[in-house]
Amino acid sequence: MSLQAALDAFKADFRAGKPPYNTPPEMLTIMDRATDELIASGQTTRAAKVGDKAASFVLQDRHGHAVSSRELLAKGPLVVSFYRGVWCPYCNLELQALQAALPMIQQAGANLVAISPQLAVNSQKSERINQLTFPILSDPNNQVADSFGLRYALPDYLVELYKQKKNNLPAFNGDDSWTLPIPARYVIAPDGTIVYAEVNPDYTQRPEPEDLLPVLSRYSGS
Repeated sequence: MSLQAALDAFKADFRAGKPPYNTPPEMLTIMDRATDELIASGQTTRAAKVGDKAASFVLQDRHGHAVSSRELLAKGPLVVSFYRGVWCPYCNLELQALQAALPMIQQAGANLVAISPQLAVNSQKSERINQLTFPILSDPNNQVADSFGLRYALPDYLVELYKQKKNNLPAFNGDDSWTLPIPARYVIAPDGTIVYAEVNPDYTQRPEPEDLLPVLSRYSGS
């Protein structure tokens, strides 16, 4: 099953209110409104795009070890996936798909990291439940996401919904900004240039990992 097919299947069950979700219609209305407003905001047009120089970063993995984008780029291209957090089922499905594609990515001489604003303990949970072997990096206050033009503030009405549903982002992320990154996937060439960019304000839509192959093949010689 493709990644998007898996996402669509989950979305259908969630929107239908099937157990264990039992999703009330008014909740869907609020979530759809927030997504529509983010799309209409045009923020994706301000996000980092192909041809831009990627902002360099040094972030900590779940062990507290510093991971430097410059050091990784010295070894080859770098795949960077920005995701919302372990609490997001769409993000978990994407991480699982990236894990399955990891041999393809590594065969092209590339490295893969995923970045979220969550605390290290929640990054550890992401790795555990999704059985990941690539680094999950913590981005405090979405500072790196902001450098890529991805950080946005949740509207007040969505914050209230999250609070009602006990989705406590300040506790997950260790800050009270109520901000998230727009889900995005990038390939950065060794010289720091972005050569692939997929940014979608609809968090239920994610590109297939195989979409990376034509770009990565430039570096593998295949």
